[in-house]
Amino acid sequence: MKKNFVCGISALLLSLQVWAQTEYIHAGKITFERRTNLEKRFKDERMKRFVTEENKIRIEPFYLYFNDTASLFQVAPMNQPEEMAWLTTKNAYAQNLAQSQQLMMLAVFGQNVFVQDSLPERTWKITDSKRSICGYECRKAIYQKNDSTRLYAWYTPMLVPSVGPEGFCGLPGTILGLATEDGGIVYFAKKIETIAPKREELLLNPGKNKIFTIEELRAKIEKEYGSTPWGKRLFDDIFRWL
Repeated sequence: MKKNFVCGISALLLSLQVWAQTEYIHAGKITFERRTNLEKRFKDERMKRFVTEENKIRIEPFYLYFNDTASLFQVAPMNQPEEMAWLTTKNAYAQNLAQSQQLMMLAVFGQNVFVQDSLPERTWKITDSKRSICGYECRKAIYQKNDSTRLYAWYTPMLVPSVGPEGFCGLPGTILGLATEDGGIVYFAKKIETIAPKREELLLNPGKNKIFTIEELRAKIEKEYGSTPWGKRLFDDIFRWL
């Protein structure tokens, strides 16, 4: 009887451990690492002169705070000034999941431009390919933005809210990995904390800045910079993830 009792307790503890490992998460903080290959990012000779073998891979941390109704994705505070910080963009996205709205802060010529619009609707192709990220099994999904742009995402349903880096959403779970097709820009989660974000950790404050819609910003950039030789690269940088 004693042996059966011990076996029963062991089975119960094992069941509780398995249950704990498969518990669905509705709120937390994810630390992402973004790796940018500057050789792939910059094609023109004028910009290539800034890229060396030592600095061609730029690594930067980002935070994603989320719960069932909201999320905020932004660059992590840096302890010291970043050398040539302008080589990469540091966009931020505050999403109201309950109202399907988002407020974005986009970097344009070193200035922060605020854009408010509805959450994007993307058509995803979910594949059978899987990989583990931070201990979570993730499934690969593909987004064909246009004829020349394809993006890959890896999401897990164990983190319930449909959120991710660079404001990506629309999958049945949280995106823990995001990459351009050529691998020029890659995000992967490095740490997941199951905490309840504070209200201020989910907000993006535009202050007194003008707030554009996506179409207003698109028209403004095309009008002011569309005829310049570097206008297309600026346009591609800003709307890469939109």
